[in-house]
Amino acid sequence: MNTRIPLPFRSFALAALALSAFPATAQRLPQTVRPEHYALTLAPDLKAATFTGKESIDVTVTEPVNAITLNAAEVAFQSVTVTAGGNTQTASVSLDADKEQATFTFAQQIPAGKATLHIDYTGILNNELRGFYLSRTARRNYAVTQFEPTDARRAFPSFDEPAFKATYDVTLIVDAGDTAISNMPIEKDTPGPGEGKHTLQFGTTPKMSTYLVAFLVGDFQCSSGEQDKVAIRVCATPDKVQLTPYGVTVAKYVLHYYNDYFGIPYPLPKLDLIALPDFEAGAMENFGAITYRETALLIDEKTASVGSREGVASVIAHEMAHQWFGDLVTMQWWDNIWLNEGFATWMSNKPVAAMHPEWNIDQSVIAGLDGTLNLDAQATTRSIRAKADTPAEINEMFDGIAYGKASDVLLTVENYLGKETFRKGVHAYLAAHLYANATAEDFWNAQTATSHKPVDKIMESLVVQPGEPLLTFGEPAGGKVFVEQRRFFLDPGVKSDTNETWTVPVCFAAGQKGADCELLTPGDASLNVPASPLFFANAGGKGYYRSKYPADVYAALVRGVETSLTPFERIRLIGDEWAQVRANTADVGQYLDLVAAVKADPSDEVIDNALSGVNATYTRVASTPEEKDALGAWIRATFGPEYARLGPPSDNDSANTRELRASLFGVLGFEGKDPQIIAQAREIAQKYLADPSSVEPSLGRTATFLAARNGDAALFDQLEKVYETSTNPEFQENALRLLTQFQDPALLERALDMAVSGKVRNQDAAIQFAIALQGEETRDATWKYIQEHWDKVQAQLTTAMGGMLVGSTSGFCSEPARDDVQSFFSTHKVPASDRALKQALERINSCVELQNRQGPKLSQWLAAQPKSQVSARMDSYP
Repeated sequence: MNTRIPLPFRSFALAALALSAFPATAQRLPQTVRPEHYALTLAPDLKAATFTGKESIDVTVTEPVNAITLNAAEVAFQSVTVTAGGNTQTASVSLDADKEQATFTFAQQIPAGKATLHIDYTGILNNELRGFYLSRTARRNYAVTQFEPTDARRAFPSFDEPAFKATYDVTLIVDAGDTAISNMPIEKDTPGPGEGKHTLQFGTTPKMSTYLVAFLVGDFQCSSGEQDKVAIRVCATPDKVQLTPYGVTVAKYVLHYYNDYFGIPYPLPKLDLIALPDFEAGAMENFGAITYRETALLIDEKTASVGSREGVASVIAHEMAHQWFGDLVTMQWWDNIWLNEGFATWMSNKPVAAMHPEWNIDQSVIAGLDGTLNLDAQATTRSIRAKADTPAEINEMFDGIAYGKASDVLLTVENYLGKETFRKGVHAYLAAHLYANATAEDFWNAQTATSHKPVDKIMESLVVQPGEPLLTFGEPAGGKVFVEQRRFFLDPGVKSDTNETWTVPVCFAAGQKGADCELLTPGDASLNVPASPLFFANAGGKGYYRSKYPADVYAALVRGVETSLTPFERIRLIGDEWAQVRANTADVGQYLDLVAAVKADPSDEVIDNALSGVNATYTRVASTPEEKDALGAWIRATFGPEYARLGPPSDNDSANTRELRASLFGVLGFEGKDPQIIAQAREIAQKYLADPSSVEPSLGRTATFLAARNGDAALFDQLEKVYETSTNPEFQENALRLLTQFQDPALLERALDMAVSGKVRNQDAAIQFAIALQGEETRDATWKYIQEHWDKVQAQLTTAMGGMLVGSTSGFCSEPARDDVQSFFSTHKVPASDRALKQALERINSCVELQNRQGPKLSQWLAAQPKSQVSARMDSYP
């Protein structure tokens, strides 16, 4: 599953458990009965929002039992029988709503061996975006599914745990004018039962977990293709089918790439990718029937920005990687969800980078790694493998650790072993567990056996322990360098209760040789280093650690940052320095000096990474209007000439140049508040809204963002109309998100009213509040609105969106606001958001500390800048 729901602009991006035995209260099913095969027949009524189900489950009973317990929620049982040993008997049914379990008790003992359960039941097509639920357009209803992690039980009573793999026969009775999609192709289509209905019978699935089953009912239309003898379709509602061809092109490329990389062909005869109007996550990897939020799949290549095309390609590649990591081979339990999500995140970058080398995906990966290190340096982080027993705890596992840290750890190990050796280890792991389940140990033992290197020691230290190492280096001398490791925290006041140490590969820049990698173990106090004109201790930028250098070594790195380091290494140096600022072991002025040293860097990823710290300095460190004005002037003086140097957009611009121009335009207009840029933004926005093909898309989106921040009621009305009338999901979503950027209090209130009015889908409503909570000018009014209209806001929250809303209160930066947030959510509980609240409160505390410690240093640095640097305004831009 892809839970990354991208927000349109970097300025508003959203950003400690230990493994233990399962406690007595764990909601786990007994192991005495195991499913082998399900036969499901479902008949949804899309108007009444209900369905009927008939189900048989072939099971193996390992010892005689009088009762069978499985999972069920929001279903009503009509009859339950079991047939075993030639005897059929009727069950009495008892329900445990809290555990979402049903127990079938029988008068006579069921003997060990084969048995078949027969269940008739009814259910609801809910509005919660989970289980079997309704998805709506203005024209009609659709019945669709989302089962991960624990919601198959809302569609059919089941052994709803990942280790209970079985095969499935799915039959759907639907309206005559509708079709249906499931994991396998349709094998039989017969009229009835009854007038106006037809029955669709699908092929038998491979052995798989319950959460990967899917069935979707409606009038979907598709674009088709074929790759490696697999039929590929990208499907959508009829009004959006014209936006599906790009997905077919990407899916064909990715499928062939994965077949080649894994050495294990995709095993199903077809692969469908389906865009749904209502969908909580980004996408879901149902075996052979991947479902997507519309903006994660549908795109108009003529008007889409580079970032949008890259985003769609990445989500497609992520979900298709799951067909191997997660579907063919599934984690044993949810504590190892990283075996699914971390692998898919790591793997998805490879085909996209190969398909579009001009997108510099490898640099994006390193920038993402830097962001993950910031997340993992919070006191409230968790280990990659962590306790998860209840549905709420399991839902909280789908976070930046499962996706980002796990992916980055795999990147670190792959870099250490070499790509081909690591690939062979991946193949060995998959081949050993096809159609079965696996643990973390299964993976790292396979890599250890393949590489003959201590991958088990490396991965165990990074997977089982929370946090990350800070490696403090001495002066290199005589071919060696002193190194000390300790756990790193962004908050200087936080100390670890335990003495974490890691086994981690450390790669040193080695001039023409590239890199030399040494293995740092807990007992090492020094490492061998190659002779090199410049000492840099994270060659290639792929090491999962922070680095700190002596003052003269760091000064040499700054001097050589543009001539002696690669873009990957520049990203890591910038990230490490900003982390040191937050930890109060470096001054914010030092960071801004480093930013000035890379101002002319040709890479958008390098500049964007540097600007993230500039934005944080502007919004989280500068505390007075005077400081913001002075910092804005420095930004104009530093980046204005670089923006001017790029010149006006051209059809010959590379993807990187287009993104770089948009990044510089954005910082000059947002933090720099340059009046000429803001005026240009208004002009460009009007052209973009009138005809998206008339403006370079990346610049058009950024200009529209700046125009909205400085916009009036006329522009608000214009964007609202785009949201309400556009059939392009990208334009529609962008317009909606921009409504919360308006600074006029009356317009902001209109946007928030709209979010709870029913006009905005509940997949999007919480995101509107999340964006506004992150804005310095909008968060106070938004928080007041949430408190005063909590019943309406809460009614819009789905499971994942509730956690997002709670986490977005991290935008505050004062002790009174922190206390208010804590007090409010102590009496207004949001499911599956405990960790999100803890992290939000920690980030608020961290911001208060950052401002207190670095604010005076920023004032001193600004005062020391040349007068022209703090009063600059560019006279002419292209």
